[in-house]
Amino acid sequence: MRVIVAVVGKPKDASLAGAIAEYERRASRYWPLEVIEVREESGKGASPETVKRREGERLRERIAEPARAVVCDPGGKSLDSTRFSAWLQGERESGRDFAFVIGGAHGVSDELRDEARMKLSLAPWTLPHELARLVLAEQLYRAGTIIRGEPYHK
Repeated sequence: MRVIVAVVGKPKDASLAGAIAEYERRASRYWPLEVIEVREESGKGASPETVKRREGERLRERIAEPARAVVCDPGGKSLDSTRFSAWLQGERESGRDFAFVIGGAHGVSDELRDEARMKLSLAPWTLPHELARLVLAEQLYRAGTIIRGEPYHK
């Protein structure tokens, strides 16, 4: 099983980029992790829906079968860290790849959201996509420590 994190854009803030890289590195000790970054669409002269659609198309092109999409969305299913780690362990046992998808500044396209296997809430709030990526990376790391019984999760 491979865990794919498919995101729009690269982190622009150096300190946030460093934190994301650190937690993705830590998470990769527990999960075969692949990060896919697609180009952000310029919003100049385009509606938010057009931007989301174009970014969604880029994400869909990069998420190969048999990966299953899990769209990060504030309206999605909410799991605490323990339940998230149990869910991830179940996915690991299934042996199938899946992709966490984080949209850009305007979110995830409706088409990608509708096709997703699951919608997962990282928080009840709308998060900037860079911060959502950091939260997801930290939770992937935390889930690995929970499964192995390591002391990080208290």
